Amino acid sequence: MTIEQLAERAGINDKYLGSIERGEQNPSFKVLTEVARALEVELSDLFRFEHTEDNEKVLRQKIADLLKRNDLRQLQILFKIIKNVIE
Repeated sequence: MTIEQLAERAGINDKYLGSIERGEQNPSFKVLTEVARALEVELSDLFRFEHTEDNEKVLRQKIADLLKRNDLRQLQILFKIIKNVIE
């Protein structure tokens, strides 16, 4: 999802959302609530910073779980990204 798409879903200005992403602006509680709603996640999920496990098996499972949520088009995009990062 692009910044523009997220901003539209959340009902906020895309330039403002971009400045929040870059850490230039501090969003209000209302804006955070709208962003969480647009992302279809709980507000608390925006503040969860989990430590990534170093265990290869755990990382592979987390990646597999994330991939299960995507449709064919998203998987094609993710494949291109991963391929470019690895090569």
